[in-house]
Amino acid sequence: MSFLDNKTILITGGTGSFGKTFVRYVLSHYKPKKVIILSRDEFKQWQMSKEFPEDRFPQLRFFLGDIRDKDRLRLAFDGVDYVVHAAALKHVPILEYNPFEAVKTNIIGAQNIIETAIEKGVKKVIALSTDKAVSPVNLYGATKLTMEKLFIAGNAYAGAKDTSFAIVRYGNVVGSRGSVVQLFLKLISEGCRELPITDTRMTRFWITLEEGVQLVLFALERSEGGEVFVPKIPSVRVVDLAKVLCPECGFRIIGIRPGEKLHESLIAEDEARDVRLVKHKEKEYFVILPQFSFEARALEVWKDYPKMQEGFFYRSDKNDWWLEGEELKEFLRSAIEHVEY
Repeated sequence: MSFLDNKTILITGGTGSFGKTFVRYVLSHYKPKKVIILSRDEFKQWQMSKEFPEDRFPQLRFFLGDIRDKDRLRLAFDGVDYVVHAAALKHVPILEYNPFEAVKTNIIGAQNIIETAIEKGVKKVIALSTDKAVSPVNLYGATKLTMEKLFIAGNAYAGAKDTSFAIVRYGNVVGSRGSVVQLFLKLISEGCRELPITDTRMTRFWITLEEGVQLVLFALERSEGGEVFVPKIPSVRVVDLAKVLCPECGFRIIGIRPGEKLHESLIAEDEARDVRLVKHKEKEYFVILPQFSFEARALEVWKDYPKMQEGFFYRSDKNDWWLEGEELKEFLRSAIEHVEY
């Protein structure tokens, strides 16, 4: 039996790009008892229910609610074995203008999940974080960094409940809602022949939705509590991306937006003092070990894996893996088949 067979899994923000990919993968590769979608948008739930009709997917449940509402979470978490926390407000410029809304969802909502998971005896909770949480320069990144700290500390509060919390942190998702790929494809479809580029030097980490799902499943199965899992993934120059998507297009430099970085980091040097490299099914993951004594289980499990050298950091412009030319074309060809624009 798989570790998810006959288990109940709940996904917060489950109607988003990641949630739908996660549900599709889990229902086709495992035999869960139930998969619960918790989100606050009834229209998106209705749309998703059409993609996953009840007669074909009887295990799927839709639960309308907001992670800001702890009483609603108590009802949703009843009998749940695993939680994947994907709900967040994440549009950088909008959150700069509406900061406390980000705090209420990304921080207070996260604490609600931690407390409710412990109260209801959930086995494991995996939270989705972002490269913007590393040395944050915008409010979104700052709220995600706070969320990470809350989830790591949550392991100290579980006690006899034996609920564990871990984090996955990755970069830009190709083709997700709001991504630059989605924007470029939309502009190209409308006849635009001059794509907006913030800065010709800009680089980003890239991961597909399917790779994000694999990372979460790895963390669900292997985490002990308090770890941050980071995938080893390629970097892309935004200019190269635009050239591949539309070779005949020109560029219009618009400047870096408020709260935006030139390059993104997935692991900062100051947090890399105890990072291990793990190989799993032809994939490589960095595991950032917790720095607290209450995480002895995690420290013991990962201690024999290779440790990164002093001064290690992981930043998109210093990566040793780049997608360029034909490799970038092939990557995009396989990744954008399901992009809506």
